[in-house]
Amino acid sequence: MMETLSAVWHTTWLIVLVILFFNFMIFVHEVGHFLAGKWRGAYIDRFQIWFGRPLWKKKLWGVQWGIGWIPAGGFVSLPQLESMEGIEGRADVPKDLKPLKPLDKVIIAAAGPLFSLLLAYVFAVVVWVVGNPEMEPVPPQVGYVMPASPAQKAGILPGDTILAVDGKPVSEWTGRLEGVRELIALSEGERIRLTVARPEVQQPIVLESGFELPQKKWWQRQGMRRLGFLPAAPLVVGAVSPHSPAALAGLRQGQRIVAVNGQSVYSPIAVQEAAKSGESMDLLVVGPDESKTHVTVHPRIPENWVGRHGAIPLLGISWQDVLTKINMTHPSPQEQVNLSLRWMYDTLKKICAPGSSVKMEHLSGPVGIGSYIYHMMEVGEGVGWRLAFWFAVVLNVNLAVLNILPLPVVDGGHVTLGMIEMLRGKPVSGRFLDWIMTAFIFLLFAFFIFVTFKDVGDMIGGTPEPEPLPKPIFCEQ
Repeated sequence: MMETLSAVWHTTWLIVLVILFFNFMIFVHEVGHFLAGKWRGAYIDRFQIWFGRPLWKKKLWGVQWGIGWIPAGGFVSLPQLESMEGIEGRADVPKDLKPLKPLDKVIIAAAGPLFSLLLAYVFAVVVWVVGNPEMEPVPPQVGYVMPASPAQKAGILPGDTILAVDGKPVSEWTGRLEGVRELIALSEGERIRLTVARPEVQQPIVLESGFELPQKKWWQRQGMRRLGFLPAAPLVVGAVSPHSPAALAGLRQGQRIVAVNGQSVYSPIAVQEAAKSGESMDLLVVGPDESKTHVTVHPRIPENWVGRHGAIPLLGISWQDVLTKINMTHPSPQEQVNLSLRWMYDTLKKICAPGSSVKMEHLSGPVGIGSYIYHMMEVGEGVGWRLAFWFAVVLNVNLAVLNILPLPVVDGGHVTLGMIEMLRGKPVSGRFLDWIMTAFIFLLFAFFIFVTFKDVGDMIGGTPEPEPLPKPIFCEQ
């Protein structure tokens, strides 16, 4: 009972932290508009976190402060900029309210993105000081190739080392949009060109492969491109079940399996797949002292699995966990901001590229972003909160750039209108502008609903996982 209460409290506390963390960034963005508005003498009607009718509100210093019921974004109501009733609701405007100068409009509108960028630098300084956790890179060596997969059809073999994807050199399996997995997912066109180094072959080999998209339910995001291969992993024997085929054959903890039936293996999956046939297996085993021996094993179905759906022959071993080393890096604040800008540029470029599988649906809304932060904070040993601070740099850079784009409704649109007014000598107005603003508000909310639907769909998942089999038990024979 106490464990359940503790788990509920831990989960609740993390959710509260995520909400506070996420909305702190929104608050700072809106504070930029608020302070700039006060500085330039603008009339401020409301300061609200989240949209919709306020669940809570209070009047202070002539401004209504509130929290809306739609958990997304926030706003500072500044009627002297442009009419934003479609998002912010009707403002209580004094009758003698004078218009703002164009320069004031530009300064007030640009202050929000500026504060988001400044907050990104603040978080970046924190990351620079406390460190950014980075896992030790996984080498780009192929461990297992799935049968009938695009990788197998292209001629990729276990043991191959990927040197480049579509001409871009790689040094790790996954990492910061520059690993094998990311470059395949973000590739363009119908074929993916891989440069590989193969054992006992002197020159690199260039192979071309198709790709597959994982099947998803209609309420989920479309899966990203993959070739059907997995990275190499150590094959070190962990625990050996009593009376199991492995125990009877004399396999011991700490030994490494390097070949099955004369074929080199680079992933535990290769051993598990070979055992499914139930036929005898000749294993080449390397001991802790590097001595090599051949062991014959006869896989069989555990006695407590007989008659159960999904039962397959096993060796009766578990694989030794290889602890992933986490290194603390200390990138400079400018390096972090530059990297965030590059990621954002690459993502938007892929969305616009006609030959890419990356679409608008792969962007995340508040629910998806909150879910990422939640899972980061779940990581213990001082890693989770450091990851969250690093992610906050990326988020605030994105918030600053997206809001400064010259699009209707967002801050960049107000900056553009203010600059046009400076050049024309009079404000831009008319029914056409009102129509554009209303249409963009509709598109903005439609997109928000769409990505939120996909966020929730990904969290719910697709086909339920089958009930797991119990821990295998082998009887003495």
